[in-house]
This record gives sequence, structure tokens and C-alpha cells, in this order.
Amino acid sequence: MDNQQEMTAITVTLNARLEPVRRADLEDAFDEVMKSMGKDIHVTGGGTLLGDNGEAQECDIEIAVADASDENLSLIIQLFSSMLAPKGSRLFIHSEDMRIDFGNDEGLAVYFNGTELADEVYENSDINEVFDVLDDAVEDIGSIHGVWDGPTETAFYFYGSSFAEMEAAIKPHLESIPLCQKARVVQIA
Repeated sequence: MDNQQEMTAITVTLNARLEPVRRADLEDAFDEVMKSMGKDIHVTGGGTLLGDNGEAQECDIEIAVADASDENLSLIIQLFSSMLAPKGSRLFIHSEDMRIDFGNDEGLAVYFNGTELADEVYENSDINEVFDVLDDAVEDIGSIHGVWDGPTETAFYFYGSSFAEMEAAIKPHLESIPLCQKARVVQIA
């Protein structure tokens, strides 16, 4: 006597370098919005794909949907697009073997050299101050959505409307802040 509606399994893959705690924050925010809208759509799990060096590459968010209508699929995509949806993100409906590409944000990573600068630069610098300066520099076009502390470098991941505009906004700071010497900038979405 089970008259519960069968749920449709969906995976949203965000082309975003988010550490698991930041991915979990997105999952929680998504669930809260769906609950507030009275939708029977909820996160059932998630994971972060890591590169060989331990750096996040992309993340999956598993979702169960009672009604996988075009309207609800569009709602899911719109919600993630409003939170964080870099180019190359996608939604996959398992039962239909169907993939929907979405995402408009561009991504920029700044990798700070953690081994080749003078000792006094590391001793007299605060990466948290650099974070604040760079995040403020792009506030009208993007923001930092992730951080990675690797064995030889630290990375900040920016997502926003334009890679070129974000790069131009942070360039003067990368050139003037001692801790930013030998930093490299990479487009990630």
C-alpha cells in the first residue's frame, strides 16, 4: 500500500572548484528555497571531484524530484544559475539519459606561489588581507567562491560575469602586493 510518488534522480554538476563545505552550503540553500516554495525537490547527496594534487575540479549535487516537469527542471537550473553556475555546468536526468548544459559565469583562478618568494614576504604578509582586497576589487562583476591550499600554492577561485573584467580588476593588486609576486592567473570556466 505504498502510494508515494516515485522520485526522479537528477545530478547537477557545477563546473566550479568548490571545497566540500562550500558545496554543502549551496546544497543547504537550494533545499531551503525548494522547501519555502513547497516543492518536493531535495538534495540527496553530493561529491567533489578532486585532481591528483587534491584540488577540487568540479562538484556534483544529487537531487530527487517528485515531478521532473520542464517547469521544475527550469526552476532547478534558474536557482543554481542565481547562486553559482559557471559555464560548463550541466544537469543530468538519469532515467531519461538526458543532459542539459547551462551556466553563464566565467571563472578565474589566482594561484599564489607558496615556496619561491623571500621568507620576509611570507612572514610579513597575510593571505586573508589579500583575499579581502581581491574580493573587493571584483565586487561589481564577481566574487571569490572557493579557496584551495595546496602543497606549493594557494588558489582563490573567482566566478563572475567576465573573466577579462575580473582579471583587469585584480591586475593592479597582483602587481603591487608582495605576496602576489609570481602569482599565476588561469581561466577555469
